[in-house]
Amino acid sequence: MDATDLAFAGAAQQARLIAAGEVSSRELVQTYLDRIARLDPQLNAWRIVFAERALAEADQADGRRGAGNERALLGVPIAIKDDIDVAGEVTAWGTSAHGGPVPADAEVVKRLRAAGAIVLGKTNVPEMTIWPFTETITFGATRNLWDVERTPGGSSGGTAAAVASGMVGIGVGSDGLGSIRIPSGWCGLFGIKPQRDRVPIAPHVDAWQGLSVNGPITRTVADAALFLEAVTDVSGFAAAAAREPGRLRIAVSTKLAPGQFARISPDVRAAVERTAELLRSLGHEVFERDPDLPASLMPHLLTRYFRGIHDDVEAAMAHPQRLERRTRAMARIGGSIPSSFVAKQRAAEAGIAAQINAIFEHADVLLQPGNVTPPSRIGQYHGRGALWTLNGVAPRVPFFGWWNGTGQPAAVVPAGVDRNGLPVGVPLVGRPEDEVTLLSLSAQIEGARPWADRRPPIS
Repeated sequence: MDATDLAFAGAAQQARLIAAGEVSSRELVQTYLDRIARLDPQLNAWRIVFAERALAEADQADGRRGAGNERALLGVPIAIKDDIDVAGEVTAWGTSAHGGPVPADAEVVKRLRAAGAIVLGKTNVPEMTIWPFTETITFGATRNLWDVERTPGGSSGGTAAAVASGMVGIGVGSDGLGSIRIPSGWCGLFGIKPQRDRVPIAPHVDAWQGLSVNGPITRTVADAALFLEAVTDVSGFAAAAAREPGRLRIAVSTKLAPGQFARISPDVRAAVERTAELLRSLGHEVFERDPDLPASLMPHLLTRYFRGIHDDVEAAMAHPQRLERRTRAMARIGGSIPSSFVAKQRAAEAGIAAQINAIFEHADVLLQPGNVTPPSRIGQYHGRGALWTLNGVAPRVPFFGWWNGTGQPAAVVPAGVDRNGLPVGVPLVGRPEDEVTLLSLSAQIEGARPWADRRPPIS
C-alpha cells in the first residue's frame, strides 16, 4: 500500500494493518506528518501538531504490538478538536482569550489513549465553537479542501478538513447544534452525533446546557463504530456496522420548524430524493411523513445555545476581553437570560422530545435534508455583528439542532456532489438510544453508494 492509500485507508483498516504487522505505527504517523507539512499551509486545519510526541508514542505502540498487545486503536493517529482537553496543552477554543495548559486529558482522550490511539494534534474551531464556519482573528480561516475559497463548516471544521484531506484517519468533534454533522456534510465524510451522555464529555459537563456531545468524524462507518466501541461503555457498534439492518420504515421530511426560514437548494432536494430511492431499492419502506414540531422548539434551543456560550466564556476564558466583539455580544445575550427561564426551558425538554419523537411510532429512521446550501465563502461573515451573523448562517443549517434538544443519535452520510462539485450530505435520525440502527443503515448505504475512495482536489 502506497503512502497516499495508507493515509486514506481510515482508522479501522489502519488498526488492522498495524495489528497484522503490515505497517508500523511510526510509518503511519510519519505519513501524516509529511502530509500535514505539505497540505496544511493551504487548509489551516490544525491549531497545533504534536510531531515529536506522536512519533515517540508510535514507537511505544509498535513495541506493544510486538509484545502481543491487542488494543482496538493501537498505533492509530487521531485528531482532537480544540475545545477538548489534552494534558499539558492549552485548550484554545479558537481564541487568544484562553488560559494556560490544562493538567489532564478530557475523559474521551483518556479512553482513546487507553485504546491505543495516538493524539496527533488539535484542530481549529470558530471562536468558542459558536458558528458553522471555522474562521477566527486569532488563528485564521480553515478552508474546504473541495474549494479553498469556502469554509469546511463548523464548529468541528478543522477536524473535518484534516480527515477529508487525508492528514489523519479519524477525528473527534463536538456537536451542540450540528457541529459534527455540518462539516461532515460539506467535506464528504460520515459523522455521527451519538446519544447524549453516550460519549463522555468530562470535564466539560452539561456543555451548552446539555445540547453538546462528543463524537467521531470519519471516512467510513466502520471507523465511527470502532471509535464508539473504544470510548463508550456499550458494545455492539462494530457488529452493527458489519450487518444488514433488515427492512426498515424510513420517513422522509423536508419540513422546517415553526419560525425557521430557509431555502433548500435543488441539489440538496435531489440528494434527498436519490437517497430515498436508493433506500427503496434496498428493500426499505420509504414514505413521506413530517414530525410534529412544536412552536416552542426554536426558542427552547436558542435559550440553551446562548446561555451555553455565556457559560463557556465564564468557565474557560481567562482573558474574556480578548474575545472578538461578536463573541462577546453572543455571551452577553446568554448572560441576560434569567436562570429561572433557562431552568424552565430545560424542564420542557421531555415534552418537546416526546412530541417530535412521536414520528418514531410510524418510522424507524427519519431522512432529512442536511446543509441546505453550499458552504459559505471565506470571509463572508467577517466583521459582522452577532445577530447579523446568526441570521445569516442559521438558514444554511436548519435541520440539525433539533436533535441536540431531544438528545437522540443522528448521523450524516455522503450523498454525492452538487453542480459545483461540492459534497452534499443527508442526515439520518434514529430513535433515542439507537445508534446501532443508524450505523447499520449507514453502512448499507455506504456499500451501495461508496464514498470513502473519492479524493478531493487538495489531497
